[in-house]
Amino acid sequence: MIDAAPLILTLAFDEPTFARFDGERRRYFPEALNHIPAHATLFHHLPGDRERGVIETITALARTVPPPEVAVTGLRVTGRGVAYVLESEALVRFRARLAQEFASHLTAQDGQGWRPHVTVQNKVSPDKARALHADLSAGFAPFRFSAPATLLWRYRGGPWDAAACLPFGENT
Repeated sequence: MIDAAPLILTLAFDEPTFARFDGERRRYFPEALNHIPAHATLFHHLPGDRERGVIETITALARTVPPPEVAVTGLRVTGRGVAYVLESEALVRFRARLAQEFASHLTAQDGQGWRPHVTVQNKVSPDKARALHADLSAGFAPFRFSAPATLLWRYRGGPWDAAACLPFGENT
């Protein structure tokens, strides 16, 4: 039987970066609403009924890209939350190539402009979001990390189910 539940593609973080982002997400995200780990979404909805082809396409492209260096350049208020801003030309190019491959399957959300980020707080009042933004910004220093892989998840309405880890680079 084919599973039509949509697939979500996120960026994997190295261990120290994941520990930082996920620790802050667990600290600042409303506990009752925090069902998934810290993540940076590349695509929100890839076709679940084509999982094998999705994995093959991502794997083939990821092998051609060394693990991208990603700069964490600041924070932004998202209205009802706070997110770290990510910048990486290599990652932007990788995602653009995938968007071309999946063009006929992209939702409006995935087809529009992409602003990479990691949300550590959401679904709070705008005042609470602005307060956390000010607090985190006061002690923020830009940093970099190397992304080892992408992670593919299956979305069935609640916590995400891990589907695949797809490493960057030929020798990973």
